[in-house]
Amino acid sequence: MKVLLVGEFSRLHNSLKEGLQELGHEVSIVGHQDGFKNYLIDYPITKKWDNGFLKKLKVGIHMLSGFDISSYFTYRQFKKHQKHFTGFDVVQLINENSFYCSYYYEKRILKHLFQNNSKVFLLSSGYDYLNVKYCFENPKYKSVIQAYLQGRIKAQDFQNVLKYKTKSFKKLHQFIYSNIQGIIASDMDYHFPLLQNPKYLGLIPNPINTLKINFKPLETDHKIILFHGINQANYYKKGNDYFEKALKIITVKYGGKVEIITTHDVPYGTYINSYNKAHILLDQTYGYDQGYNALEAMAKGKVVFTGAEQQFMSHYKLTKKVAINAIADVDYLVKELSYLIDNPNDIIAIGNRARAFIEKEHDYIKIAERYTETWTR
Repeated sequence: MKVLLVGEFSRLHNSLKEGLQELGHEVSIVGHQDGFKNYLIDYPITKKWDNGFLKKLKVGIHMLSGFDISSYFTYRQFKKHQKHFTGFDVVQLINENSFYCSYYYEKRILKHLFQNNSKVFLLSSGYDYLNVKYCFENPKYKSVIQAYLQGRIKAQDFQNVLKYKTKSFKKLHQFIYSNIQGIIASDMDYHFPLLQNPKYLGLIPNPINTLKINFKPLETDHKIILFHGINQANYYKKGNDYFEKALKIITVKYGGKVEIITTHDVPYGTYINSYNKAHILLDQTYGYDQGYNALEAMAKGKVVFTGAEQQFMSHYKLTKKVAINAIADVDYLVKELSYLIDNPNDIIAIGNRARAFIEKEHDYIKIAERYTETWTR
């Protein structure tokens, strides 16, 4: 089978590619390298006019004329190499705005993919029209939209989510929806909003290539090391403000018994190794399930503060914790962190269960098989 994976912002498609190749399929990835993260892309697209003076000029042109020059340059790059994006058995879009273009140019790119390939599927692995609509209509649903509704995130910093509420992105959603064979959710946060959707094909967990992630059993004879990796653009969206406040309290409470490691906007290759010596990793506060960073840390045997709600526990039939459910509450986070620091044997046990869980439920080859089954059935 010849497969084109469109978009990459977490290493999901890279791991899926590796699994599909192990099964004998021919796989390529096209998309942006997502800024500082710098993921591997077979056909990379550079986002033009996205820094410094040129970005200000781009914004000014857009305000005066409505013309998005970055989208135009993205379309030009795609058009230049469009012969490479033809004749695939399966194309999978990572979300409804895989090329980060405005409606006009995104639609033109997608039209080529729809017309020149056999099947196209949509992956719900981030915010899209249906997910955002559901979250706003259900404000008690645990998501980053709660932080926005509480005024913790300004509208200007939330445009990558709010854009899905606009008329143009509703039109883009309808265009995509009318041309795809089906929608797949990558975790439970995207699963629930799709349950009544006739094109929903089910939840397929994120693939993790554990052969590339070393597991080292935790030792707690000395300091307990806590790691907090911050992506500044998503600071409030991940609940980093709650984590930082909790860490300040923990530092005062435990002093020399703990060590805090914090990073800011580091490339993926650096990030994945920056928490090797940590026991505990702080990931996010607004999820039911784990995102990709959390899963990779769990594969290393870390105790991860992330989404691990009861719905997640029930779905995977878990009776013991494989991660710590994080919520946007400083006192709660301090309480959970304190318990682990005071009970280091539990850190070791949870870390071991985390790795076993990833091997059982997220193995990249098993997940690749589930994708091929879904695409071909």
